[in-house]
Formats: sequence, C-alpha cells, structure tokens
Amino acid sequence: MTSSELSALLVLATVSSFTPGPNTTLSTAMAANHGLRRALRFCLAVPLGWALLLVLCGAGLGLLITDNPPLRWAIQWSGAAYMLWLAFKLSRTKRLGTADESRLNLGFWQGVGLQFLNIKAWMLAITLTGGWVIHANGQAATNPTERLVQVVGVGMAFAFCSNFTYACVGSVLRQWLGQGTRLIWFNRGLASLLVVTAGWVLLA
Repeated sequence: MTSSELSALLVLATVSSFTPGPNTTLSTAMAANHGLRRALRFCLAVPLGWALLLVLCGAGLGLLITDNPPLRWAIQWSGAAYMLWLAFKLSRTKRLGTADESRLNLGFWQGVGLQFLNIKAWMLAITLTGGWVIHANGQAATNPTERLVQVVGVGMAFAFCSNFTYACVGSVLRQWLGQGTRLIWFNRGLASLLVVTAGWVLLA
C-alpha cells in the first residue's frame, strides 16, 4: 500500500470511527452507567465484529448485499429496530447500574453482532474493500490478501480507539451523573441519538 493510499485510509478511518454513531453512543452510555470496566468488553467486541465484516466483504458477501435489495432492506430494518430497542432500554435507565443489574447490559457477542445490523458499517466495509483491497490506484490489486490484512488492522485499531475514547468520557462523567436527575437526562439524550441514527439507517 502506497503512502498516499495509507493516508487516505487513515483519514477515512478517523472520520468514520470518531464521529458519533451507535457504537460510540453505546460505549459512552455503558461506561457512564456501569463504569469503564463494564464498557471495555463492548469496546473490544466492536473491532472484532468490524474485522469479520471486512473479511466477509473481501470474500464477496458485500456485493451480494448491494445487489440484493430485499437483503439490504432486511439489514436496514433489523438494525433500526435493534437500535430503537436499545434506545428504549437506555431511556428507562434512571440510576447508575451495578455489576448485576442493568437495563442496558450488552454482552460481548451482542456487540459483535450489532456490527452486522448496521447498514452504514456494511457500506463502509464495501467501500474499503473496493477502494483499498481489490483495487489499487484504479487497477486490480496484485496482493488483495495482504491489503485486506492491512485494512482490517487499521479498522480494528480505530474501532477500538474511538469506542474506548468515548467510554473514557462516559466514565469520567459517571460520578457527576450520579447526582439528581442528571443521569436520566443524559441517558435520554443518548437514546435520542440512537433514535436519530435508526432513522438515518432507514433513509440511507
């Protein structure tokens, strides 16, 4: 991969990873409600799910989705419904959670699976596969497997760093949010972001 290709990849990875979305919203919410340690498993799940998504797109599954509107719509509607369900659970969380009780308590594999319900993640994975893996400077790449490994590595690193950063912010706010009704309005604000994201997924 040339330096110009790597630079473009890093810019795209930065913008797509650090802008607010369902993953970063949930990382923030879980750390704010349950602490950084609880959110860490989700922060680790996102890169794994993203890596699996990229590998599948590299194997050709991404093209199957873009060429099959019913399948694409199924992903969009399933993803939007899941985000709305998470938003509902988050909006009903009114006190800081403990290790044993929570309305918003995503497991590791739920975090992995969430990536496959995000049509934005699919489209980004398809873009990366087409622009950086299969093709190089407008021509067919001679080393697609090597390039896929590089793209997956960059994607996983940025997915973890962005979600961990948002989780740290949520963790820092945790004590402040424990006073009065601050947590309620904070959670409802994040739930609203999930609702907006679900709407965007349906219109995308």
